[in-house]
Amino acid sequence: MWINEIKLMNFRNYSDQEIKLHKNINVFFGENAQGKTNIIEAIFLCSIGKSFRTNKEKELIKFNEEKAVAEIKFKKSDRDGNVKIEIGDKKQIYLNGIKLKKLSELLGNVNIVIFTPDDINILKGGPQNRRKFLDIMISQLRPNYMHILTLYLKTLEQRNNYLKQIKIENKDENLLDIWDEKLVDYGCKIYEYRKEFIEKIQNKIKKIHKEITDNKEDLEIKYFSDANTRQNFINELKSRRKVDIIKGFTTKGVHRDDFVIYINGREVDVFGSQGQHRTAILSLKLSELQVIYDDIGEYPILLLDDFMSELDNKRRKNFLDNIKNIQVIITCTEKISLENLDYFSYNVIDGKVIEKN
Repeated sequence: MWINEIKLMNFRNYSDQEIKLHKNINVFFGENAQGKTNIIEAIFLCSIGKSFRTNKEKELIKFNEEKAVAEIKFKKSDRDGNVKIEIGDKKQIYLNGIKLKKLSELLGNVNIVIFTPDDINILKGGPQNRRKFLDIMISQLRPNYMHILTLYLKTLEQRNNYLKQIKIENKDENLLDIWDEKLVDYGCKIYEYRKEFIEKIQNKIKKIHKEITDNKEDLEIKYFSDANTRQNFINELKSRRKVDIIKGFTTKGVHRDDFVIYINGREVDVFGSQGQHRTAILSLKLSELQVIYDDIGEYPILLLDDFMSELDNKRRKNFLDNIKNIQVIITCTEKISLENLDYFSYNVIDGKVIEKN
């Protein structure tokens, strides 16, 4: 799978730009605030249907313009395709010229794995970062997952609103049973999806991490959920009902799922060094690549935004040695040399892209 062309119109700082990509490694270099990350963002948008940088999609529209367009042409082993997203008063998504009714129809057409400097927060930050990592990966391979997750979150919002009404307006708390049943139905399905993919990662990450660390570190990943059984989830919701009413929100459920990575038996987010954090993230991303390959029979496109600044030379080499036969898009501040690798360079200056090879 690879992208052969990107078209941007009034997207961030790009007025009208066409970029021809190569099948192997593509390096976009230039000073900060020139538009390098905007290219990565456009590809992510055409894959996932959302930005990884903002929830306010109007921010994607160039200043003083009314509409932004991001379009990519891609090739897979069995077909060519085209994704076009228009953002104006509303967002319109087109696949091969046909307007899509649901986001889930887009997911899985262009598979990506993204690595940004903020990804260090997958391990160092709160559980929401780790859930987001899982949600992006799973939704690309199981589009129905995002549909169920959306239903769960809508039900959760309704339950939380009713909890506040019980507290303020003295509403009947027994009516919570209606929302509890729906939460359990959706939550258990979400748990099964997440459990499946955590197990797939577990099967990959241990071996990958050993290779990256020259067999010095043993990595384990463990998944924690309130919905590991249907009865357990029901019991948790009932036992916490009084607390939920007092707090005004739901304190148990898959919206609080988490996974923990251990290196040599110790939690990396608590005891790990900065270098161990970075290596663990590399292992996690390489595992994601392999899981997607196993599932669809093709490697996803790898997006590395300001990737080089986060790694020392050894970790860079270990990472790049593991990404053969994959289209890679790299952004960095300076032109780099990648020894023994087939790559192409582009200079980005104030919303204009110039191929330098």
